[in-house]
Amino acid sequence: MGKSKRNKGGRSGGGADDQLDGGSDADSVTSMSTALSDLQLAQATEHVSSQEFVLDNYIDALYEKRGSTREKALGALIDAFESFVLLGLVENKYVTLLSQFTNSIKKGSTKEVCLACRCIGLLSITLGAGSSSHEIMDESHQQLLRVLQTWPDAPKMISALDCLAVVTFVGATDLSETQLSLKAIWDVIHPKSGSNVGIVRKPKPPLLAAAVSAWAFLLTTVGSSRRNTDSWKEPITFLCSLLEAEDRAVRIAAGEALALCFELKLLDVSSSYEADVDIDTRETSGSKHQLFLNMQALKAKISGLVYSLSMEAGGRGADKKNLNDQRDLFQRISDFIKSGECPEESLRISGKNGILRVTTWRESIQLNYMRRFLGRGFLKHSQDNDLLHEIFDIKIDRTENMSTTKKKMFRSEEEKGRALKLNKERRLAQERKQNILNEQYG
Repeated sequence: MGKSKRNKGGRSGGGADDQLDGGSDADSVTSMSTALSDLQLAQATEHVSSQEFVLDNYIDALYEKRGSTREKALGALIDAFESFVLLGLVENKYVTLLSQFTNSIKKGSTKEVCLACRCIGLLSITLGAGSSSHEIMDESHQQLLRVLQTWPDAPKMISALDCLAVVTFVGATDLSETQLSLKAIWDVIHPKSGSNVGIVRKPKPPLLAAAVSAWAFLLTTVGSSRRNTDSWKEPITFLCSLLEAEDRAVRIAAGEALALCFELKLLDVSSSYEADVDIDTRETSGSKHQLFLNMQALKAKISGLVYSLSMEAGGRGADKKNLNDQRDLFQRISDFIKSGECPEESLRISGKNGILRVTTWRESIQLNYMRRFLGRGFLKHSQDNDLLHEIFDIKIDRTENMSTTKKKMFRSEEEKGRALKLNKERRLAQERKQNILNEQYG
């Protein structure tokens, strides 16, 4: 990591520099525009060496000085990540890829930063949960926080938010890591509560809506909190105020986040206090009762605002589609607050049994966020990416149209692949443990 130029020695067929160095922008555009079709051909013919060569060309282009060339390479990589689940190709190259992606965030244009953030998120999703994605989270965290703390233009901020949410969702292994990212995102939503002193910045509606959505997406991984309910009072109160925002996207994002807070019982004082093991026993029952009354009042206010938004009338020139989307969402939230029943959603992913079902707000928020981030690659990853299978409990029968002999061969290879993955995870875990011991005891 940190090297300025990649060593291309020993690779057959030459590198991207043979095509790109000294060439025109038109040459670079042609090279990058044909690279994806080359990867598709390699994928179709199952020529792994050809696939690796195409991927290496992308990587080589990321070392070029010309920003437009790096942007083309990043765009081509995004196309590849969306079109295929490239686990076998990138699991031994992710360190190199990540190094160049983070370099693009450090020194690139706004467009390059946005593309690089998306690449990092897609790389993490491709690799799935495990030590590699944890490393991606660790290595990218500082650069992403730098973007969020310096408040550049909105597109950079939104891309960094999306990337931080995704890499934490996939790579975090304990609650403290998730909480670190939640705090960084909340400092964008409500800057007054952050660590930046001096100029108080106010996020514009698109950035605010994106930040609230990212925060809710990460909150889905926390589960029912066992912390003092009082710690949630400030964020829930602020989210409630956003239900009265002028921007519809902000209202919708806040509504979904609040539905999740209700589902996780973050406003439920009695449940929280019964579960909390470190309550100060000296706390008076009077203060507990006051907190209970405050949270009940907050519940009532949220419920009233949600109902009003579900019945909002459209004025002249109103966007009817977005208005109907808002009414539908807040009607579902209102019903959930009253009855506790969450609307179900089903998507057919593959064949007869490849169904994705969501039955909670937590699952719904995860589905909508992943579907938006993956874009046109959502269906492909839903079919072939084990990470999404685990998140949404998708059962895909890849042998549905195979002969008996091919089914046996496929299942045998699948078992071997699982065994190799488990062995690799054990080996990496042992190496990390040994490194920790070496640092402690020299």
